[in-house]
Amino acid sequence: MSKRKRIVSMICSIIVWGSGQFFVCKQRLKGLLLFLLELIFIGVEMFSGYWLEAFSGQIKHFSLRLHGGFFTKGIWGLITLGEKEGGRSGDHSTMLLITGIIGVMVLLVITGIYVFNIYDAYRTGKLLDETGHCPTTKEYFKNTYSKFFAYIILVPIVIYIMFIVVMPIVFAILTAFTNYNTNHLPPGNLISWVGFSNFKKLFQIPIWSSTFFSVLRWTVVWAVLATFSTYFFGMFQAILLNSKYTKCKTLYRGIMILPWAIPQLITLLVFRNFLNGQFGPVSKFLMDIGLADHRIAFLSDPFIAKVTILVVNLWLGFPMFMIMIQGILSNIDKSLYEAAEIDGGGGYKIFRHITLPLVLRATAPLIVMNLAGNFNGFGIIYFLTNGGPVNTNYQFAGDTDILISWIYKLTLDQKLYDMAAVMNIMIFVLIAVVSIWNFRRTQAFKEV
Repeated sequence: MSKRKRIVSMICSIIVWGSGQFFVCKQRLKGLLLFLLELIFIGVEMFSGYWLEAFSGQIKHFSLRLHGGFFTKGIWGLITLGEKEGGRSGDHSTMLLITGIIGVMVLLVITGIYVFNIYDAYRTGKLLDETGHCPTTKEYFKNTYSKFFAYIILVPIVIYIMFIVVMPIVFAILTAFTNYNTNHLPPGNLISWVGFSNFKKLFQIPIWSSTFFSVLRWTVVWAVLATFSTYFFGMFQAILLNSKYTKCKTLYRGIMILPWAIPQLITLLVFRNFLNGQFGPVSKFLMDIGLADHRIAFLSDPFIAKVTILVVNLWLGFPMFMIMIQGILSNIDKSLYEAAEIDGGGGYKIFRHITLPLVLRATAPLIVMNLAGNFNGFGIIYFLTNGGPVNTNYQFAGDTDILISWIYKLTLDQKLYDMAAVMNIMIFVLIAVVSIWNFRRTQAFKEV
């Protein structure tokens, strides 16, 4: 069997995109489209380095200057992060980093198209060698459309995710390996690569390591307690609503869902005023009825503030689980309860062996998602206590700060973007490990 056409077609497409399809396989339109893509990429690289100059604020003189193509300058900027300091005429390190990331991502796409061009030329040439016939461009696109319709529809979404989601994530990760902080702010200053020195600082310098582990410990405690307190209290309320002894269920359900229906920001600001230690009405009321002999520091005492946050979160979070679990309970086969009652099972045993396993099986993924969300529960911490009270033993963090609110202070207040990026990586690893481990253990995930 001759292998001439597949080899010739592949070699042609290696040299010029689409030439194997155009000349050897007679797929004219497909070959032209691939060649047009090559021209576009070459054009972007060649002409993106030219710019128009104007002198003295007036257009006296124009000149075209070659300053490197988009991809070459992008890779240069990604490696060097700039070489010239100083204002408008200098290099902007963060812009060079972003441009470099985009350039690398586009180059990966170009490489994928180039490899496809070679593979398609070889495959089509092989079909010619074996059968003496290959589909026309129209037939090729028709078959491709019918076979890969779902993937074609997903292409715009993938592009969107690459540049709106993946690119910022990559930028944040790379920032952790630079000295991008208050002492190195572009465009006035250049930033540079520092390797793992930021990670060493986090774990080896006492003030950073003690703050990190203290905040991490509270973050884990907060996420676990915030998740399971709302879950089980919501389950308790759902069981009450589902009981045959409960009257006016619609009214009761409407009242209990109000904390979820009201915007969380409004609720948090109201609670912040109610629980204010100096003039808040809650402390005054407790003093008036004799339950307290002094004003209670709901938001300024380290321990009480943490308890307060958990209680407020319970108020805000349980309605969601209550509604979800009530829907699950209403769909459980009533014959299971009837059979359990006939066998002499009491209320606790029925709940333990029937209700709880069925509800957990259906809601386990929701628990994991809520747990991951609470690791990043910035809103309730920031709007209720702003991370306070201040702890002088912490590095730019308060007693109720969790990792995400600490990151907020490091970036917005201190401009320590490099250390904040390190924290971002830590949060990502922590949430990813916890979520994957829990998802793999849930029955609902295994069934998928």
